[in-house]
Amino acid sequence: MNRLANASSPYLRAHADNPVAWFPWGREAFALAAERDVPVMISIGYSTCHWCHVMARESFQDAETAGILNDGFVSIKVDREEHPDVDAAYLDAASAFTPHLGWPLTVFASPEGRVFYAGTYFPPTPRPPQPSFRQVLAAVREAWTERRSEVDATGASLRDALAAAATAPADAAPTLDQLATAARSVAAREDREYGGFAAGPAFETPKFPNTPVLRFLQHPALSPDVPEAADVASRALVAMVASDLHDPVEGGFFRYATRRDWSVPHYERMLTDNAGLVEVALAAGDEATAVDAARFLVDVLQLPSGGIAAAQDSESIIDGVRNEGGYYRVADRSELQPPALDAKVVTGWNGHAIAALAAAGARADPRFLEAARWAADAVLESNVADDGTLRRASLDEIRSAAPATLEDYGGLARGLLALARATGEAAYASRARALVDLCLGDDGIHPPGGGDAVLVAQGMQPHGVPTDGASPSGPSIFAAAALDLWRLGAGERYRDAADELVRAAADVALASPLAHGAILEVAAGLATAPRQIVVVGEKDTEIADAARRVTADVLAVVSPTQAAAFAAAGFELFEGKVARGGEATAYDCRAFACALPTTDPSRVV
Repeated sequence: MNRLANASSPYLRAHADNPVAWFPWGREAFALAAERDVPVMISIGYSTCHWCHVMARESFQDAETAGILNDGFVSIKVDREEHPDVDAAYLDAASAFTPHLGWPLTVFASPEGRVFYAGTYFPPTPRPPQPSFRQVLAAVREAWTERRSEVDATGASLRDALAAAATAPADAAPTLDQLATAARSVAAREDREYGGFAAGPAFETPKFPNTPVLRFLQHPALSPDVPEAADVASRALVAMVASDLHDPVEGGFFRYATRRDWSVPHYERMLTDNAGLVEVALAAGDEATAVDAARFLVDVLQLPSGGIAAAQDSESIIDGVRNEGGYYRVADRSELQPPALDAKVVTGWNGHAIAALAAAGARADPRFLEAARWAADAVLESNVADDGTLRRASLDEIRSAAPATLEDYGGLARGLLALARATGEAAYASRARALVDLCLGDDGIHPPGGGDAVLVAQGMQPHGVPTDGASPSGPSIFAAAALDLWRLGAGERYRDAADELVRAAADVALASPLAHGAILEVAAGLATAPRQIVVVGEKDTEIADAARRVTADVLAVVSPTQAAAFAAAGFELFEGKVARGGEATAYDCRAFACALPTTDPSRVV
């Protein structure tokens, strides 16, 4: 029975014809494992993962290996991008067995979901000290049949240890002094020769853009005490643009470099990295690089539906052979078949793209603003369930069964708020507020339904503070959206929500700032009074242009009718703001106290 052929994930569909009797993520697989009294093998990856492709060719397409799996296991295939909470939970568990986490992630669990062994890529033949995949399967089966009590004890103790790892929230959000100290520690890790950050004292690779950290370093609140912070981010951006990590032909940046000088990249191109780098470039005043990354999002990743695809693969077919990176290493690609897109429209990730494109459209090129609007409308059409809640993703405009995460609610809300500010359309801001409200309950901040039902039943939810990797974590991006709502005058409850999430992560984030840039950026926003600039009048005026050149937490250029619509929708920042005497008028507000309105562009500085 082929259970993956109609999956809402290109990754699962790519495995549909394997001889392995795959199950998608869900209760059915665990129930069958209990009935057969066999362990569960959970294989987690994603569509543009090179080593996932390799392990598939070597092991999952091999009939003999598949026979071993089918006889002695129930096998589950998971797209980590469709089920990020599942991925996070099993990454937590896998860390007890291997320090080298990554994908493909290979996990063995009991029918009750208790993990007792895990690893990543396993080769088809032994490569000492690494065993072959078949050796691993034989060892797991031997432990399951001959030493069950040890297996059960390992699974139970691991689950208890993970549950105990959750940290208590700090009493208060970080102060500016604490954030400055964190920024200095990040700046001290700069690779002063090649830009970016050293993974350790020996400058280990691979080397990633790490856009959440770059955005933290660019926060204006840090400049008085850590004036070098923004320069570190700018130097990293300049180095990446000049390196092989950057694609000068189609625009955008690759996932990571395998060399310290940003050379020999891993050639997949991700929505998340490029959306983040658009915002980094805009904050650095580098509009050319922002446009370059934005055109990749629009020209390559944007689908006919308007949604933005998750990524573009590193591999393509050249002369009938799969080739990693060959497409990108030639200047003239017109005769080559481009690498495939992972065409999943991931809700939260599209939110990142919408925010980036809206900002690029307002600052650099209006076509990006229209692309942002098109993407927003597509996601709201395809990724919203009948009850108004979100789904994690869609494929070919068919909604995934995977529930949305906090990253999806926060990411899409933040994107819609950026679009509302850029277009002046209050309806986008109201929709964003409704998404955030769905996650604010009396029992805490969480997506409607409380998370993945299988993980909840098994007690396997992710524990601890999630890191900000290629993009902000769920709590980080939700906190950013809540903070944006507060800055627009939606009410104190939204600042309180952001503060709650920041306090929950504060101690861990301050101790490891390189892994928690996005939540520290929100903390910097909480630690400083906001600056909000609203211009009421025509968009193409001298005073509107002057406002766009100012660094502010909120910049909105709206017509008088739009200002009234925002105010009527409950966004108090716009209350009473009009075009005085029919001229475009600027309102410059600090901590919700506004200077006298002005029609003089020279006073907006």
